[in-house]
Amino acid sequence: MTYHPKSEFIHTMMQRGFLADCTDYQGLDDALMNGAAPAYVGYDATAKSLHVGHLVNIMMLRWLQKCGGKPITLMGGGTTKVGDPSFRSDERPLLTPEAIDDNIEGIRQVFARYLVYGDGPSDALMLNNAEWLDELNYLDFLRDIGRHFSINRMLSFESVKSRLDREQSLSFLEFNYMILQAYDFMELHRRYGCILQMGGSDQWGNIVNGIDLTRRVIDGEVYGLTSPLLTTSDGKKMGKSAGGAVWLNGDMLSPYEFWQFWRNCTDADVGRFLKLYTELPVDECDRLGALAGSEINEAKVRLANEVTGLLHGEEAARNAEATAREVFEKGGVGDDLPTLTLSAADVGDGVSIVQLLVKSGLAGSGKEAKRLIAENGARIDDQPLTDAGMMLDAGALSSPIKLSAGKKRHALVQVG
Repeated sequence: MTYHPKSEFIHTMMQRGFLADCTDYQGLDDALMNGAAPAYVGYDATAKSLHVGHLVNIMMLRWLQKCGGKPITLMGGGTTKVGDPSFRSDERPLLTPEAIDDNIEGIRQVFARYLVYGDGPSDALMLNNAEWLDELNYLDFLRDIGRHFSINRMLSFESVKSRLDREQSLSFLEFNYMILQAYDFMELHRRYGCILQMGGSDQWGNIVNGIDLTRRVIDGEVYGLTSPLLTTSDGKKMGKSAGGAVWLNGDMLSPYEFWQFWRNCTDADVGRFLKLYTELPVDECDRLGALAGSEINEAKVRLANEVTGLLHGEEAARNAEATAREVFEKGGVGDDLPTLTLSAADVGDGVSIVQLLVKSGLAGSGKEAKRLIAENGARIDDQPLTDAGMMLDAGALSSPIKLSAGKKRHALVQVG
């Protein structure tokens, strides 16, 4: 890309690897030079927490604020009732309004770590699209908004086309989602002067729809900017780990496990992840990413500390590092390890080691736990675990035992 931006935000996006595409570089660059430009990212409330896959766009909003812009975090209280079909093979399960509100409350906790909310020019806003979508009159909406959408064009978008090409059902409910997202952009521009929607590159079609609708209905000039859909260097989707989704809420994934996710990244990803997920200077990210041998491990510790510090606080990062060094370098237990606490009733006359591996999150199923044991990948108190039929009673669990899956995943089990 040869474009040389004037605005600090576009320069940062390009320099740190956030930018996949933009609808109008020159127009957006000029608009960003005119004060605290509002920009938004939308988040549907399909779970109680966002995960690492959302972190790129959260960091984009953080950089926008640091560069003088005004971030808007739009909660999808309305659109979650429909469900985004983008690049899914099936329809999302429908949630009750109560479940959606509960999820929004869980998600809200994360943003307070990354953004400053308030009434100042560049202070962030948190909005809920249910505010306007819940009040829509269906016939008025069809007449005033629906007439601007071409079915032929909607069918050409990759997110829709891929479902139809695979002959997988796409409900009329889901088909409406892109119209509602476009309407969101127009309403945010009308109500709050929002000029930019950001999202992953899978949102390109939805973003372009919003730009077209805003121009046609209220003659507004708005822009779209997308980030690359990230995979790790070994091709895995960002945000997944051996134990499942890497959640951002501490009550769904402990700060230690979050820290370990970053510490365990592959060597080839370190430099890129430092640029995207930390605020270290780009030169320092490049220097750390270029380290080799044992030195790259210290760069991974720096990555884990920086990312965990932003989300959970510096003390949590320090504790996670101390626990990791205790477990890995000194063969100790480590105070900050994920802990499964069972009641005496849970244990009863005895609980199987297979159950404990599953309950502690070290294995996804009993079958996986048995395979782990058979392949010599499980340990108990740092000793090889070879008997899949082992039973432990309350006496054996009166003091914590340490379970391990491979060299990097550990948990404590105890009776409370």
